[in-house]
Amino acid sequence: MSRSGLKFALVLSLLLNFGVVGVVAYRVFEHGQWPPVFSTDRNKTGLPDYLALTAAQRQRWSELESGFMREINTEWQQIRSHREVMIREIFSEQPDRGRIEAKRAAIAQLQSEQQRRIIEQLLRERDMLDAEQRGKLVDMLLRQAPATTFEESLHGK
Repeated sequence: MSRSGLKFALVLSLLLNFGVVGVVAYRVFEHGQWPPVFSTDRNKTGLPDYLALTAAQRQRWSELESGFMREINTEWQQIRSHREVMIREIFSEQPDRGRIEAKRAAIAQLQSEQQRRIIEQLLRERDMLDAEQRGKLVDMLLRQAPATTFEESLHGK
């Protein structure tokens, strides 16, 4: 495989990895809970319960989450649209590398914006949590990485 082909495969692999992590983040923020595979306590119904938020914290959490989720959902829709066009172009009869690169760049920009937005949201949430709650959230976030990557699963590794 040529050097440019390897670079392209690496970029595609990275995009898929971001997609997997993004799906988990989307699930957490949209549903207020981790996917069952990450659950540490089956009796807890969501992140506010897991963190044992007070009534005032739950109110603030809800306020912070509503605008954040609207923005993240809009970005996910845009990413899905660019990703679909990019994949269709990759597997077209005569792929246009310029168009593929433009879609990759658009996805990367949106993902970068999402990461910035997620970090800002986590900082706002951090400010409203006590030390024990922050510790729980840190532990949960550190455990969120999947055991295998999407590519490994896709290719039977």
